[in-house]
Amino acid sequence: MTPPRQLSVLRRRSLRTMAAWPAAVRGMVWMVLGGVLFSVMNALSRQLSLQLDDQLVLFLRYLFGLLVILPWVFRQGWRSYKPVNMVGQFWRGGVHTLGCVLWFAALPHMPLADTTAIGFTGPIFIMLGAAWFLGEPMRQDRWIAAFIGFAGVMVVVLPKMSGDGGWFNLVMLASSPVFAASFLITKALTRYEKPGVIVLWQALTVTLLSSPMAWFHWQMPTPLQWLAFAATGVLGTVAHYCLTRAFALSDISATQSLRFLDLVWASLLGWLIFGDVPSRSTWLGAFVILWATVWIARRESRRRITVPD
Repeated sequence: MTPPRQLSVLRRRSLRTMAAWPAAVRGMVWMVLGGVLFSVMNALSRQLSLQLDDQLVLFLRYLFGLLVILPWVFRQGWRSYKPVNMVGQFWRGGVHTLGCVLWFAALPHMPLADTTAIGFTGPIFIMLGAAWFLGEPMRQDRWIAAFIGFAGVMVVVLPKMSGDGGWFNLVMLASSPVFAASFLITKALTRYEKPGVIVLWQALTVTLLSSPMAWFHWQMPTPLQWLAFAATGVLGTVAHYCLTRAFALSDISATQSLRFLDLVWASLLGWLIFGDVPSRSTWLGAFVILWATVWIARRESRRRITVPD
């Protein structure tokens, strides 16, 4: 059997196995996969933002994400990607663009693990918004998992808050509620939009809205930088698709404790790429986060929720 044939068979078997799992667990798997991909993309984006203007990096990252999707759009036709709610897509794109502007502005000035950890305030905003605006049930175990995970993040962040990050810690923190609003809009859109439609229109709207800033800060990337932008486009697009699938399968509040695992991936990548050696507080916080993640995953697996794929 040829290698492509073996990969195809393995993929079909994996999908069949995953389809037998409870919907909540499948949503969590998609969430973890998206987190890993986002961590790799963030590491590449930080490297690029150290070399080029941060707003240019934002524009080119989403431009390449759009280019990744276009072959599927051309093959299936534009009608397949026409949104049910065009206004909602642009609202989501505008909110996400604002969050990205803040996030990319702080990115080159902070260690990758600290950037990820501060972003973990987002689940608290998301869980509050999911309860208030989406009517999702806020079970006690979800709150417990979220706050234990958040405590683990504080173990990592608090010893470093007086470091060189300074003002940029606040800029990064300000991006969290904005991204939370974007994810809540995404969850609302999954009720009647396909995941592929949401991912396409996010890439399109953020590319359009960030283009004026990129125009005023244009620098010609090197061939290696162009290649890195292409990689961020692929990673970001697939990661957003994973998150959209996760939101479609599970309550958004049920998936948020899994985001704390991103700290583990960010610490590892920061060490491998930037030489940022994780501190004892990072590992202690990561242990607390992992415990909370495993605990809520086991709790959610006992709740069988039947939803369409």
